[in-house]
This record gives sequence, C-alpha cells and structure tokens, in this order.
Amino acid sequence: MGSAETKSSILDKEAVRRKIKRMALEVAEQNTDEKELIIAGIVGNGEVVARCIAAELQKMVPVTVTVTTIHLNKKEPSDVSVPDPLSFQNKVIIIADDVANTGKTMFFALKPFLDSSPKKLQTLVLVERSHKQFPIQSDYSGLTIATTLQEHIAVEAAGEEITGAWLY
Repeated sequence: MGSAETKSSILDKEAVRRKIKRMALEVAEQNTDEKELIIAGIVGNGEVVARCIAAELQKMVPVTVTVTTIHLNKKEPSDVSVPDPLSFQNKVIIIADDVANTGKTMFFALKPFLDSSPKKLQTLVLVERSHKQFPIQSDYSGLTIATTLQEHIAVEAAGEEITGAWLY
C-alpha cells in the first residue's frame, strides 16, 4: 500500500455506515415481495460487506437473510465455490464485494449459481470503479468513483465492520 502521504480517505467509518444502510434500504425496496434473501460475500472484505448488509436488512424488514461465502482467488478466479450446502433454486441471491473494478471477480463469482436456476441474481459493492472489462453492472453501490488505472482502492475492515476506504 502507498505511504500515508499518497493515500487519501474516500470513506470514513461513519460514511461507510451510511452507505451500508442506504444500500440495505435499496435491497429491501427492490425485493419487497421476497421472503428470503441469500447474500453471498466474496471471500475477504466481501464477506464483511455481506454481513453488514444482512444486519441492516434484519433491522428493517421481516425477511430471512442467509449469508454465505464465495471462495475464489481474485487474481485467478476461475476456481470458485460456495461450500455451504444451500439450495439456490428459485432464490434471490445478492453477490457482495468491497470494490468492483473490471468486473472480473464478480463475473466469476456468478459461476456457482448459474446451474441452480435462481430467481434473481443481483450484485452489490461498497465502492464501484469504472474500468469494466466484463459485462457486470453493480445493482447496488455505496460509492461510484472515477479513478485512473494506476490508482488503487483499499477497503479496510476490523472484525465485523468496515473502518474505511482509501485511494492510493
């Protein structure tokens, strides 16, 4: 990661909390008739984002929210799995991650769900960048930011909460 001089905060802890709450409201609005939602967080910070969204949803709407993890290597994402023995048949699945850049990770994260005939597949990211190389559009995003290809975004988590996001 870059030095403190070249690192700029784009979201502090309070801003992240507001973004999570707003995205949870959007998820609730877009899925008003659903009795169950599955939020699948991509291993790492995507899991934390998924759990934060699920916790907010539980406060807002009487819906069953199941959180699971998508295991994949973000650098080589072709080997992807969801180890939890859940049925995805006719379910609403929301794939969550911390940052969307080219769309590659999100694209491969769809793989475990394609053969199970889900009712809906939606995507959610805390920070959306605009360098798409794969046909993935985020349905829910906390912050959309234009960056150069040389810039990077790091989302920091401590335990079960996101503490900030940095541009460097």
